[in-house]
Amino acid sequence: MEGPLITVIVPVYNIMEYLPRCVESICGQTYRKLEILLVDDGSTDGTGALCDELAEKDARIRVFHQQNGGSSSARNLGLDHASGEYIGFVDSDDYIDPGMYGNLYRAITTYKVRVAQTGRDERDEQGGRLPDICVPPAGPERIGSRDFLKELLMHRGDCSFCTKLFHRSILETRRFPAGALNEDFHFLIELLPEIGDIVSLPEQAYHVFYRMGSNSRKADREQFSRVFADSVENADLVMNLVDREDKELTVIARRFGIFQRLEYLLHIPVSQMTGDNAFYRQVVRTLRREFFAGLINPFLTIKNKLYMTLFVIAPKGVRKLHRRIKGFDK
Repeated sequence: MEGPLITVIVPVYNIMEYLPRCVESICGQTYRKLEILLVDDGSTDGTGALCDELAEKDARIRVFHQQNGGSSSARNLGLDHASGEYIGFVDSDDYIDPGMYGNLYRAITTYKVRVAQTGRDERDEQGGRLPDICVPPAGPERIGSRDFLKELLMHRGDCSFCTKLFHRSILETRRFPAGALNEDFHFLIELLPEIGDIVSLPEQAYHVFYRMGSNSRKADREQFSRVFADSVENADLVMNLVDREDKELTVIARRFGIFQRLEYLLHIPVSQMTGDNAFYRQVVRTLRREFFAGLINPFLTIKNKLYMTLFVIAPKGVRKLHRRIKGFDK
């Protein structure tokens, strides 16, 4: 397929085992006019040298090395050097189907939009398929920015930048928030008003690889990923951005804020539920303040409201019981 240059940005950090599969899946795209930017984020295991080796095999690959600054920092460096009219992102432990970027570009031109997204699936370390986090549409679907936001807040939409192709005008002067683990949601929420309609494709062409030890997935039960705190802060960001004249969206945003706080409380180690943990105490205070509004919120399930009630009464006791029921204390 003939078309404009697409830049694919891949942040890379200590990922020697899986990086070749990722890069090969990008190089194998049926849409050939690609610029592939591998941004080595200060790897310490030889991954940086591997990036240089991979670049010798395909002239479309360019490699940048920087001191460790996190995924957002690496993506931003890639954006600084991107030459493509369209821009995509792939995480270095994930991989994509051969037709993904061709299909995304075709959808953009067919529907005359600036962003298209593909479906995704989740794979475990043995290659087995996990339950879908985001269920794709039955066919191509054009979604307005308000409805897209609504789907995100109901935990049905996909906020990942990796499943999307963007016209460069959207990202020309914007950059990912540094230091955040849930940066995709944060950044996408800010961009949605500028993006307009998005076309969503049914093909699950992006494959998310779940491995223990990555930023949001920890094997040690006493480790607590910062992603849960970032998700609470993102919920507060949404409340500040939502038009209060839009009554339905405001109620959905309140539901989102309560839900994210419940997720935080269901995952925080009991050992960190202490009086000197200011963020934990603020989460509980906000849940108590929103309690009565939550009880009448039509978008919260009975299960959500039950957990909310229990956490308002005795957060630490509920967390201990939850651990025991899940078998984590055995």
